[in-house]
Amino acid sequence: MCLVGGTFDCFHQGHQSLLEAAFSCDHVEIWVSSDAIALAKDPRIKPQSERFEAISDWCGSRPHSLHNLEDSLGPAPIRTDATHIVCTPETRKNCEKINQMRAIDGLPSLEILEVPHALAKDGTPISSSRIRQGSIDRHGNLWIRSADLERTVHMPSNLDSELKKPMGTLFPGPEDTPEVAILAAIESIPAFSPCLIAVGDVTVNALLEAGWVPDVGVIDGLTKRTAWDGELDRSSFVGTLSCQNPPGQLTPELLECADLALEFSFSDEGGPVLLEVDGEEDLSPIFIHLLAPLGSVILYGQPSAGVVMRITDEDTKARSRAMLDAFEVR
Repeated sequence: MCLVGGTFDCFHQGHQSLLEAAFSCDHVEIWVSSDAIALAKDPRIKPQSERFEAISDWCGSRPHSLHNLEDSLGPAPIRTDATHIVCTPETRKNCEKINQMRAIDGLPSLEILEVPHALAKDGTPISSSRIRQGSIDRHGNLWIRSADLERTVHMPSNLDSELKKPMGTLFPGPEDTPEVAILAAIESIPAFSPCLIAVGDVTVNALLEAGWVPDVGVIDGLTKRTAWDGELDRSSFVGTLSCQNPPGQLTPELLECADLALEFSFSDEGGPVLLEVDGEEDLSPIFIHLLAPLGSVILYGQPSAGVVMRITDEDTKARSRAMLDAFEVR
């Protein structure tokens, strides 16, 4: 019988490799970190019930059982019926510690099955933390690709109607008092959100007037494609970046600046960043969703309707990637 332990969030190819090694034994016990342990690590980790379900769906009819893990060692130090334990290179020392504890109690050592990491497309290990960070999907594909940094792409006409639909939850409010919609949206921001990004001069200004400073604010000096006549208080932003991005296009310059803005906002020496776009920022949420960590909140104005809030999740990233892939190189 083989023991496996872990958090198993964002069940991915690395987890599958770990369990494949375990199934070389006649039965596998899978010990999954409790919600208390997982939430202390990262509040974005899925509930244990969902992690159980993902594991069970993948294991299918193969002999296995799922258990609640309340500490870093689980039952391995004392189980007399266990013969094997699975680990990754960085958790091998934990398994060796378990065998030392077993030896003290006169129990035979567990055979350690060390499984190399499954690698993402960039050659670095696939991990749940990288998936939550927003850089890769569960198969190790990069959300942002090298070609995105090398060429300007143009929005095809067949995407025009789709992009005009709210991509998220619409909070309605009068156009001349945007704070109504903004305040409603603010009340719905999850406590665990790692990042707040606001797109559009009116949206950024309404947030600031409501007492909220976005981690990243994206503006272009326009509203409804005409000059915005308001005045933005820039004093709350620690850094300012500027880039060019013509209407109907997505440029490598915008992508690089959005990446820098997010990176700076998360750094210990950084803080809120204002990204000023020379041209148009309407399409920037496509890039931002692909760059942002899971759980990030993006707010943008919906003309004559209110404010849209979209939380970055794996489905949002997949939709944004599909949209970007549909853009044209001219």
